Amino acid sequence: MRVLMVCLGNICRSPVAEGVLRARLASSTLAGRIEVDSAGTGDWHVGQPPDRRAIANAAGHGIDIGGLRARQLQASDYRDFDWLLCADRANLRDVRARAPHDARAQAALLLEWSGVEPQGEVPDPYTGGPAQFEHVFHLLDRAADGAIARLRHELNERGR
Repeated sequence: MRVLMVCLGNICRSPVAEGVLRARLASSTLAGRIEVDSAGTGDWHVGQPPDRRAIANAAGHGIDIGGLRARQLQASDYRDFDWLLCADRANLRDVRARAPHDARAQAALLLEWSGVEPQGEVPDPYTGGPAQFEHVFHLLDRAADGAIARLRHELNERGR
């Protein structure tokens, strides 16, 4: 199963979401069974590492995202992934609007999909400070817990 985390620029929320979920998966019974990546709906930061504040915040929690590089959502992502999990409603609208006719992936709000909060959104910390990055990390940490439970259930349903 393949999961793509999506935000606007792929330098704050989605790379942290990717890093947290990868770390959780590595220490779970799902290790090696789920692939995780991230992308942005915008192209402003393609090829750049995550925001230095996101890197520092994740590192403070033992998660290294410094090697990730921003990329933009591509048409092939709709065929290659099972889930496109969006940080907020604006990105979810964009993801759904861009879906090609042969899209296979389902798109959803990350916090809702993971059972953290109905219609919940991960706020963009880009214009904020350390407190905003810490808040986002804790939301994504909770989402990773919920994602593990949901992915485990989905794999069991599929008989994998």
